[in-house]
Amino acid sequence: MTTGLADRVRRAVTVPGRVRRVLFWASVIATIWSFTISVLFEPETASPALAVLVPVVAALSWWLKAWRYVVLGVAAGVVAVYVPDAVFLWPAVTGLVYISIADDPAELPWLAWVAGGVGSVTSLFAYSYAATPAPFLAVALGGALGMLVRAFDRSDRLVGETRQLRGQAAWLEQRTSLARELHDVVGHHVTAMVVQAEAGLVGDPERALREIGGLGRTALGELDALVVHLRDPDSPLSVSAPPRLSDIDELLAAPLRHQGVVVIVELDPEVELDEMTALSAYRIVQEALTNVARHAQATQVWVELAAAGDNTRLRVSDDGLGPPDEVTRGSGLIGIAERVTALGGVWSIGRRPGGGTIVDAYLPVVR
Repeated sequence: MTTGLADRVRRAVTVPGRVRRVLFWASVIATIWSFTISVLFEPETASPALAVLVPVVAALSWWLKAWRYVVLGVAAGVVAVYVPDAVFLWPAVTGLVYISIADDPAELPWLAWVAGGVGSVTSLFAYSYAATPAPFLAVALGGALGMLVRAFDRSDRLVGETRQLRGQAAWLEQRTSLARELHDVVGHHVTAMVVQAEAGLVGDPERALREIGGLGRTALGELDALVVHLRDPDSPLSVSAPPRLSDIDELLAAPLRHQGVVVIVELDPEVELDEMTALSAYRIVQEALTNVARHAQATQVWVELAAAGDNTRLRVSDDGLGPPDEVTRGSGLIGIAERVTALGGVWSIGRRPGGGTIVDAYLPVVR
């Protein structure tokens, strides 16, 4: 029983809307109770006259909801003047100040503070023979509660906005990942199909058609996997079985070799990469070789992977036309940059001595 009650209380005080409602009605009850006690036990004071304020303030607060904080703030200042004469009115001051500050739409809710402060100072002169800090304390208590609730609300909004931004960031990251995979995987297959088609015009058409058919089926399988992930974002993004570094020589180099390009692949057997780094290295080589097939007009390509201190150096170079004077980063180069950056590495693209292009990437080794 005690545990259940404690849980309900804990839930109530951790939800800003509930806290605001609880304190609002507590303030309303405290204000009514304050006037009632004051009229009953302090009839010789100004309490009976001030009691007339209750229905007036309530009516104005109901009709002028947008200006309720003004009505209540001014009422708090008026009541604060008479607290030295009718000490039981201090809870009303606290309640009125709290509601005014909690409702005030201004970034800095000054009205209730000013009204309450002016009323408290006025009370020192109006009732100098019975001066008391009670109105100041009542204003301070109500103001502190109001500011606390506002801070609680603001914190809750910030948490909600942060959660929403994280969701958007995850969504954007997912889109980026899909775009990168679509470009790297499907783009490579389509490029290879174009190469095979062109080779078939001057070579063995039947072989070219068989190769194109196989590449097309593979590309369709990759597209189907991407579509599944688009329909169900919670499903893992896996367009194929995780590639091996040995597939670089067996699969990625094949389209260029069919084109008559000599591809030399040198992979240091001592280099051990985790699955994520190996996949990134594979995709970087894939994009680089795709660019060679599309633009380089090369006769020879070198792919090298070797240890370089705490990093793994991946280099793809060719003897083709070389990069343009101003390298424009299309989707492929952006994909390389994103993969290298995600691993905490660095990369560069430049002109090879003697002609051609060099793509260098240094990937940290996960130990």
